[in-house]
Amino acid sequence: MAIKNPAKKQIIQDYRQHATDTGSSEVQIAVLTNRITYLTEHFRSHKKDHHSRRGLLLMVSRRRKLLDYLRRGGEDKYRDLIQKLGIRK
Repeated sequence: MAIKNPAKKQIIQDYRQHATDTGSSEVQIAVLTNRITYLTEHFRSHKKDHHSRRGLLLMVSRRRKLLDYLRRGGEDKYRDLIQKLGIRK
């Protein structure tokens, strides 16, 4: 299935490990981070959108689980990724 969103294509190209990589932990975390950032901005103007807020919380927990998995696999990859994405302070 082809990816239609050009921003998502760019994110996948930036974080992939090889030419056909679209599902590695790094790529999934980067895509989720992009969606989380978009929804966070959405909630600044739509404060009562509680249905989407639930989806945001699910995305944040999924990203947390993927980050924990990545950290178990290798501390170097984890630190590099959170540095690139600017997730932690």
